[in-house]
Amino acid sequence: MTSLDRDVARTVADAVAEALASPCGARALGLRQGWWPQSLAVGAAGVALLHIERAHAGLGSWQRAHEWLDCAAHDGVHTGADAHLHYGAPALAFVLHAAIGEQSRYARALETLDHHIAIATRRRLDAAHARMDGGAPPALAEFDAIRGLTGIGAYLRHRNANAPLLAEILAYLVRLTEPIDDHGEPLPGWWTNLGPSGRPSRNFPGGHANTGMAHGIAGPLALLALTLKDGLTVDGHIEAIERICTWLDRWRQDDGNAPWWPYWITHAQLCGDQPLPAKPSRPSWCYGTAGVARAQQLAARAINDDARREMAERALAGAFTDSEQRAAIIDSSLCHGHAGLLQIASRCAADARTLMVRHMTPLLHAVVRDPDPERVAAELLQPPHGCFGFLEGAAGVALALHSAASGSPPASGWDSCLLIA
Repeated sequence: MTSLDRDVARTVADAVAEALASPCGARALGLRQGWWPQSLAVGAAGVALLHIERAHAGLGSWQRAHEWLDCAAHDGVHTGADAHLHYGAPALAFVLHAAIGEQSRYARALETLDHHIAIATRRRLDAAHARMDGGAPPALAEFDAIRGLTGIGAYLRHRNANAPLLAEILAYLVRLTEPIDDHGEPLPGWWTNLGPSGRPSRNFPGGHANTGMAHGIAGPLALLALTLKDGLTVDGHIEAIERICTWLDRWRQDDGNAPWWPYWITHAQLCGDQPLPAKPSRPSWCYGTAGVARAQQLAARAINDDARREMAERALAGAFTDSEQRAAIIDSSLCHGHAGLLQIASRCAADARTLMVRHMTPLLHAVVRDPDPERVAAELLQPPHGCFGFLEGAAGVALALHSAASGSPPASGWDSCLLIA
């Protein structure tokens, strides 16, 4: 990536940050109704994360971060059973912890949030184990990286606190990977009777097994791999990683160019009554090859599997370069757009044995499509294309561009919530 590319990335990130300098200014831009302040995904918490990362780099004031955090917590913080990494207490705690160096200001708030998170997490773990004891399949929201226990595990790893609770989540994930018997039919332990939306669907009779990073088994795989590499292990840890990888191997497709995976496996596909997709879908972080392959690259590093590492890196290179897959991407977001691929490319390049950094410049150009960086920033912030948040909006894109411009890992650890590092 050239110095000019880095300057362009920095200019767009700066313009977005300036437009989102304060909650009042964001409202003047047309803050949409129903924009949840305490949401990391779409709300003020995600914008605070942008300003925290920039403050660490000396590119903005901590006061901006404080104002957005005040906005996020203004109406209270949700601590109920349905709070998760991207909404409520875990979301606010993730962002507060990212303010390394400013934590004394938030120490008491973090302590209170951690107390509520621990209580809710143990209740969720008890319910999950009771469900498994009864032989019932899970809902995606029980285990996934957005709403589930994998996401809570990502927060605890980011926080580097309460290792016993994180170990309990890892032990649960190990158990989740054990096959279940459904009326004599063996199914993976993460098989759900619901559709990908998390609700019953006539399009998914018999349910499905989801492969994705956001709502599927790639998220648990990434967390198991990252914690193993960190040195935190539980009984059956490596075996669980290997079970997931073996299952992904079963459904891996390879057209001679690069491996890829379907978004999910339906019951009809499992039984051989329905063909798999003939070609890969959008290769995004949330669903698709980029997220699934990054999880396997992390797993390969953790268990020293050179063959899997080579396969995962071929899959990543295909996701970054295949024109047919890339044509399915229609926005710049972290979740399912080019900014997510850019951040994954940055992280996997640091771990790859093959040259991955060369993919970053084309991905950057896909995010910054206009030669005028100010127009790019304006488009990110204006409807119908834009929103303000982290997963699907301008704050997340700006964070990825900031990382590309700096060429170094995020000081705040913001992308650990994506389970790519």
